[in-house]
Amino acid sequence: MSHVTHTPSSPAVFRIVDLFAGPGGLDVAADVLGYRVTGIEWDDNACETRAAAGMDTFAGDVREYSAALFPHAQVLTGGPPCQTFTVAGHGAGRRALDDVLEYIARLHDAVRSDKTPWNEVDRVWSGISEELQSKALEADAVKTEKREVEAARSVTRKAVRKNLAGHGCSTEEIKIALKTLEAPLAPARRDADLKSLFDDLVSLEKSLDAHRVRLEELGDERTGLVLQPLWWVIERSRRPGLVPYEAVVLEQVPAVMPVWVEYEKVLATLGYRTRTQMMHTEAFGVPQTRRRAVLMARLGEIDIPKLDEPHERYRPGGAPAASRDADRADARLWEVDEKSVGRRKGPKDSWVSMEAALKKARDIAREIVPDLDLPDRPAFTVVSNYGTGGDPGARGRRDHDDPSATVTGKVSRNRLVHKGTDTDLPLFSRFELAEAGVLQTFPVAYPWRGRDRSQQIGNAVPPRLALHVLRHVLEPELSEKEADARLEQAVAKLENWRPPSEPARIRRREDLEGHPLTGG
Repeated sequence: MSHVTHTPSSPAVFRIVDLFAGPGGLDVAADVLGYRVTGIEWDDNACETRAAAGMDTFAGDVREYSAALFPHAQVLTGGPPCQTFTVAGHGAGRRALDDVLEYIARLHDAVRSDKTPWNEVDRVWSGISEELQSKALEADAVKTEKREVEAARSVTRKAVRKNLAGHGCSTEEIKIALKTLEAPLAPARRDADLKSLFDDLVSLEKSLDAHRVRLEELGDERTGLVLQPLWWVIERSRRPGLVPYEAVVLEQVPAVMPVWVEYEKVLATLGYRTRTQMMHTEAFGVPQTRRRAVLMARLGEIDIPKLDEPHERYRPGGAPAASRDADRADARLWEVDEKSVGRRKGPKDSWVSMEAALKKARDIAREIVPDLDLPDRPAFTVVSNYGTGGDPGARGRRDHDDPSATVTGKVSRNRLVHKGTDTDLPLFSRFELAEAGVLQTFPVAYPWRGRDRSQQIGNAVPPRLALHVLRHVLEPELSEKEADARLEQAVAKLENWRPPSEPARIRRREDLEGHPLTGG
């Protein structure tokens, strides 16, 4: 990127194409490592942020592009949006996961032999795409019908309330009647009009249930999106005239780990060495507890070892209920045994607290963005916008000298209270956007733009985690000492990073010609 002024110290300057690139979490990490990244992102707000940060961006749906359009990209990265998969139970999440795994198996069958003609491989993908498109179109139609039924139900419920009130029913009796679909008083039960209204309500509720079941069966468009990176790898590996990516890095929420495990089988067939790992962000210097399912792959014969955790994991006296409950079933099957994780020589560093990260950010901001006046708060506790343990009223809490809980799109709603109390801080009782970004390890000077900025921050890849993963996959030849020095330098550059004086141009599909990755 044009605004990088330091001389890259990487052994090789890889050119990366980043699918579902978001506001630039992976991109800014690649930037400070000296790599060149082009992101594809469909959210206009995230594109605005990327442009202000100088990130090379093609706007639009990943499905509008293809691997063949970027033949000079050497590395594929991405975090495809996905619906909630679960490896437990028999609900919509289980069905969605089964559908995705079945599609991956079909693609794997198509590429098992390197003698299979490309047109046959492409035909399999076209068939899958057509199925997904057909389901998406039907789902849109079902959603429209469902909204119409919901509107009719709302009108009917209003008429029922009015009729019951006319019969002298109390507010509580009306509430129970709408729940049980039965009039509470004998005179009301003899009302023919009311009986007809209740019959209509019963019919509408049954119709809504049928629509919900059908929508669960159809899934949603994210089922297809989670397959996109795999298809890009297959296209680069099997389409005549193209060469395989040298490396692949994919990340998502823990529930996607079963998908990455199936990806590994296909990648192995295509000549890659792979590694999947459940990563705890605080163990990589992120001042936040968050788990990410990561798939790493490198073409050729070099194995990818497990990525060492340089920091301790956060273990309070008793794990917060939210942490205990989140992805519990998935964690049992996909959590990494700590004894099996590669260990660094010597003691690990402590995890980083919110207080330490925010203090360092304030010091840096005074030097590079003096107009950004970040608050210096007294000891505080963060009270989450979310309930814990299934109780909406039991808000999760983290003290200032702990890592943050997972930063989500609702981070701006979290309350900051005096430590050990429920008393809001008189000033700055919410995190500033720059502070929320810092808790994700974005530079304090990162230029958040557009709407839904909290959502952009919550959805992003923590750049510091991306630093570790990219260096690990793309620079296997470095010794442990060289790798440590490389990361130390990159972390310093990340913390002190600043945006360019002029924003980058947001490109569209029609702007492919002449781009460095297209060869045009």
